[in-house]
Amino acid sequence: MSERKVLNKYFPPDFDPSLIPRRRGPKNSQQVVRLMAPFSMRCNTCGEYIYKGKKFNARKETVDGEDYYGIKIFRFYIKCTLCSAEITFKTDPKNTDYSAEHGASRNFEPWREERVVEEEDRLARLEEEENNPMKALENRTVDAKREMDILDALQDIRARNARNERVGQASDLVSRMAGEEEETEEEKERRLAEEEDEMLVREVFSKVSIPALLGGSSAAADSSGDLPANPTSPQLVTIKRKADDVEPDLRSLLPESTRVVLDAKSLGAPPAKKSKSDLKNKLGIKIAKKGKVAV
Repeated sequence: MSERKVLNKYFPPDFDPSLIPRRRGPKNSQQVVRLMAPFSMRCNTCGEYIYKGKKFNARKETVDGEDYYGIKIFRFYIKCTLCSAEITFKTDPKNTDYSAEHGASRNFEPWREERVVEEEDRLARLEEEENNPMKALENRTVDAKREMDILDALQDIRARNARNERVGQASDLVSRMAGEEEETEEEKERRLAEEEDEMLVREVFSKVSIPALLGGSSAAADSSGDLPANPTSPQLVTIKRKADDVEPDLRSLLPESTRVVLDAKSLGAPPAKKSKSDLKNKLGIKIAKKGKVAV
């Protein structure tokens, strides 16, 4: 079985291409092409509207005896979608467009009429200027005046835009500065409020130092929970008082046991030392005496 897609073909050794007869078709043969309707049209037979962009299987041929500066003009044959009547249209190289020829009429397009009117006015003006030099001078003067007016209007627009831009930048700068001033005032108010709070805290609370206590008395003070456990260095105590009252004395704030210890320390009488034997007896420890070893 042969391949479906043949890439290489076999040519016998005695193959001579010159012996193949040339195929001569008709001079103006038609080709089947796929195209879209270049403009909206209406069938003259049934009145069916064919809109621009509808696809057709058309026949294309070259128009005999017609060209535009050597550019060939082609004719296309299509059929109406409703009645199958034949419709023909040709290319128009002069206007870079298509023109309806037979079987249908092109729908009205206002922009095409405007272009046609403008082209007619331009041609009439050129013809008038060729025959009348004074009219050509007047037309050039009018054109120069129109250009000056357009330039003046454009300059006014540019100046107005620049002024609006400057005003916008100035307003942005003023709003930014006002915002910075408002932020500065807010920060100032916040700082003053913090200072007032700090002064109020200082008036209500104050810290005073107390002297170090002895080892024995400090244990008792620790058990009561009034003083810290480290008696070797002076401690700082925070005292809360009312802002209107006079600051109280430190001794009046201390507990009774601490006052006794401070009084004993101020008199200079050191506390009596307890003997080790008494301490051992209280703890229930008995010391055994070592016997002498005989030599």
